[in-house]
Amino acid sequence: MRVRLNGSDKELDDGTTVSAVVQRYGRGDRGIAVALNGEVVSRSDWNDVKLAEGDRVEVLGAIGGGEQETERWTTLSK
Repeated sequence: MRVRLNGSDKELDDGTTVSAVVQRYGRGDRGIAVALNGEVVSRSDWNDVKLAEGDRVEVLGAIGGGEQETERWTTLSK
């Protein structure tokens, strides 16, 4: 199936879960958030949520910054 992952088209096996995408395209699972079609997927659901043809997936990594210890998110790409 074809999905849009972090702005790029990817071919994935049918039944691929959010967890599998994070393992393959993320940088570990600490400090990671996933949005599926614009909605955040709870980490506790990653193993159960299966992607479908045409889904839009964003795998985001937290980055710390500056003196104020603000947290921002950046799209991970691979």
